[in-house]
Amino acid sequence: MLNFTDVTEFILLGLTGHLEWQVVFFIIFLVVYIVTMVGNIGMIILIKVSPQLNSPMYFFLSHLSFVDVCFSSNVTPKMLENLLSETKTISYAGCLVQCFFFIALVHVEIFILAVMAFDRYMAIGNPLLYGSKMSRVVCIRLISFPYIYGFLTSLAATLWTYGLYFCGKIEINHFYCADPPLIKMACAGTFVKEYTMIILAGINFTYSLTVVTISYVFILIAILRVHSAEGRRKAFSTCGSHLTAVIIFYGTLIFMYLRRPTEESMEQGKMVAVFYTTVIPMLNPMIYSLRNKDVKEAVNRVISRACLTK
Repeated sequence: MLNFTDVTEFILLGLTGHLEWQVVFFIIFLVVYIVTMVGNIGMIILIKVSPQLNSPMYFFLSHLSFVDVCFSSNVTPKMLENLLSETKTISYAGCLVQCFFFIALVHVEIFILAVMAFDRYMAIGNPLLYGSKMSRVVCIRLISFPYIYGFLTSLAATLWTYGLYFCGKIEINHFYCADPPLIKMACAGTFVKEYTMIILAGINFTYSLTVVTISYVFILIAILRVHSAEGRRKAFSTCGSHLTAVIIFYGTLIFMYLRRPTEESMEQGKMVAVFYTTVIPMLNPMIYSLRNKDVKEAVNRVISRACLTK
């Protein structure tokens, strides 16, 4: 019988075993990864160089883009490598590192989305006090919590993953080292890991989603108090992008992690995981730019300055 210290590497089964589909997936996900990097890094640079985007909302958005860059880079490069590789392996240490950063970044992102919801409430519910209440110091404190809490939570969760034992089977039915397939594959030490995963995910998703929900309840109340139709439309438009991102991200994560790992849920989970590890990081810059007048104007000014300097 093998224990966890005997395992030196895992085999990632990936999305498909068909060679022709692997080439197609490689091309698709390479394009998606490039677009994700360009979109999110471009958003970060745009916020840094544009004075009109110097507000708490865009400060938090730049951190969301940074987390999306890290989130996608934690999974996609290894997935692309394995799509063209015959061995499709990941080292035991590499698996733990991937697990650690994945769990950490998921928690950082959900709490950044919660902080952004609170920021929208402050902007719409208390516009006259917004500048003083959401000072630079307050924003830094608010953004520090997701990083600190996310990485501490991930450290505990990864240590529980380290406590899993395997009985010879080292094939992970996934394209990255995820908790559900590792639990399904393990032969001992699964009880603590499985239930702590569900409990932690449930508590953290519920807590962050509660902050988002309460913020939007107060936002709705504040909007209903606005007398002009134009004022209401503008208030709704500032929240639409964030609300879209929240629904997509939370929906996919809840579907993935608030269920016990089964063979059927593993296959469904792989499809959902493709969405939130590759597609959502690519969509976020589009969601926040296509529906945002300030971002569009900032892009046009940057392009105009670039053209004038030539």
